[in-house]
Parts: sequence; structure tokens; C-alpha cells
Amino acid sequence: MSLFGTMASTLWTVGAFLVVLSIVVFIHELGHFLVARWCRVKVSEFSIGFGREIAGFNDRYGTRWRINWLPLGGYVKFFDDLDGASIPDAKALERMTPEEREGSFHAKPLWQKAAVIVAGPMANFLLAIAVLAGIFMTVGIAITLPKVDEVVAGGAADRAGLRSGDLITAIDGVKIETFTDLQRIVSGSPDIPLKVDVSRGGQTFTVTVTPQRTETPDGFGGKMRVGMLGVKRNTSAVEWSYKKFGPIDAVGEAVNECIFFVSRNLSYLRDVIFGKEKVDQLRGPIGIAEVVGKTTEHGLLPIIHLLAILSLSIGLFNLFPIPPLDGGHLMFYAYEAIRGRPMNNAAQGVGFRIGLVMILMLAVVATWNDALRIIGRLIGS
Repeated sequence: MSLFGTMASTLWTVGAFLVVLSIVVFIHELGHFLVARWCRVKVSEFSIGFGREIAGFNDRYGTRWRINWLPLGGYVKFFDDLDGASIPDAKALERMTPEEREGSFHAKPLWQKAAVIVAGPMANFLLAIAVLAGIFMTVGIAITLPKVDEVVAGGAADRAGLRSGDLITAIDGVKIETFTDLQRIVSGSPDIPLKVDVSRGGQTFTVTVTPQRTETPDGFGGKMRVGMLGVKRNTSAVEWSYKKFGPIDAVGEAVNECIFFVSRNLSYLRDVIFGKEKVDQLRGPIGIAEVVGKTTEHGLLPIIHLLAILSLSIGLFNLFPIPPLDGGHLMFYAYEAIRGRPMNNAAQGVGFRIGLVMILMLAVVATWNDALRIIGRLIGS
């Protein structure tokens, strides 16, 4: 590729990444903003990005809507906050008049403060559900039967006695209707024995199969470790079909898709904590931008689907109990609900500093992973 082509491709990747990320961040902050306004909290700033403002305006309620020069996040700042992390300004609270306290976020009842904070991640989840439901209604889901066309010699399925032509009907009592159902359960169950119901020649029987933890390309220059049975489905175009859903069923299917995504990510986090997985699957801004860039090569639909996945990721990440994330604030509110009084400002300050260090460390690890993937591709090429 020429230098001009490389530059154009890079600019396209960065531009697509910023557009997708900005939409997700806007929806997240809009969730905070709308519930705050419903609770009669005075919002001083609604910001997309960090740093110096490059464009903005004031609405009739006195909120400054800003677009800043570093578009890698955003925040809603209440008028009694010290900063965009919603740290309370204790001195300002003491000086407030009764009228000013009416619009103070930190003077609101505990349930209202919790509702404002949780509204951001919930907005991300609702966006993901709406996007996925729209896809399921208009395009549908590609499906094919959970049939075994080929058994890999020496694999888990081979050792369990599965054969070509077998139809897998259930796993651990869960009905299997498509090959995708089979892949999802198996990929998320490495080294875990599974009871597999098999139909062969008109007879049904059950075998125990333990998916083998296998490292495989993730399609974006990295690796992922998943469970594999060692079976293949050699389908022709005729054997694939698209199943569309009505509005109610589409929403239900979208909710199930979101639950699956969240559970898989939490399982990965659990395995990292207990040493079963490595942190090399984490991606930073560079890695996410690469994923967005590659996705744009396949048309609009994959970009829309990726927007839903990114929205889920940001919603879930913000619920982790780490200050200054939304989950960190909810953790402080849980303490307040149990003890009957808020945590003192000094302890909250320490918590925010510790949380910030944790987030920075996570960012360093993710960026290091991104760099290793890029270096690996360069060496490989």
C-alpha cells in the first residue's frame, strides 16, 4: 500500500472510531443528564471529551454543552461538583442557600443520587438492546443446524466418541437449536465437562465432553483462548437461513444477547483473577480503533453491531466498583446506606486516588497489549 493509501486508511480508522465512541459516550452521559434533570439537579456542564473546549453553547437552563479537544470520554458536571468525576465540594455545600440546595446533586436523597449515577450505564445497555433488536427485526440471525460434519482427530469430540453426521440437541439440559448455540456454550466452557445430548441414526444418547482450551485468532490481529470440541460444520449456502423476529421477540433476543456478552466478560475477569486467563486480551483505545477500522471494511451493518458491543462494554466497565467510575460512586452510596452517613471526604479522596491509579494501570496494560499486537504483525509481515 502506498504512503498516501496508508495515511487515508489510518484517518478513516481514527475517524470511524471517534464517531462510534462519541455516540456511545453521548448516550451514556445523556442517561446521567436526563435523570439528573428529572431529579431537579442543576447541571453546569455536559461534556464530550476532555481538555480545552473547541465548541459549545449554553442552553436555557444554564448548562454548558461542550465538545473538547480530546474525544476519549465525557462527563456531566453538577454545579456543586469539584470536577467531572462528581467529587463533592464540601465547602460549597456549607455555603449554599436553601434555594441552591434544591439544585444540589450531593444534597439529594440517596436513592436519587444512585438513580442519577446508574442511569449512565443503563443508557448504554438500552442503546445496545435497541440496536440489536433493530438488527434482529430487519436483518435477522443467520442459523444452521447443530450438525457435526467433521470430527477433528484427537480432539475432545473424538475422544468422547462423536462422529460425522451426529446432531447435537442439548448441552447440560439446555436445548441446542443452531450451530451458533453450540459454539457459544462450548467456547465459554474451556476445561469444563459438559453433558452433550446427541442424536444418531434415530437414537439419542448422552456423552460427557470437556472442551479443550485453545488459542485462536480473534480476527483483529490478536489471540483469544476459548473452549473447542474439535468439530466442524461444512455448510453450503443452501443450509444457511436467516431468522427474523417480531418487535417483542427481537427485544427478548437482544436482552439475551446482552446477558450472554456480560456473562462472558465477567467469566473472563473471574478467570484472570484466579490465574486461569491472561490479561493479553484487553484492548486499549488503539486496539479498539483497529477493531472499528477493520469492521468498517465490511459495511454499515457490522459497524452498527459493533456500536452495540462497545456500548455494552462501556456500560459494564463503568459499573465496576472502582472510583471514579459510576460503580465506585455506587459503592460509596452503599456504604452510606449501611452506615447511615456518608463516607468522610478524606476517605473518599483516598478511594478516588487509588481508583485512578488502578484505571491508569489498566490503561497501561491495555495499551501495552495493543503495542505488542502491532509489533507482532510488523514482525510477521
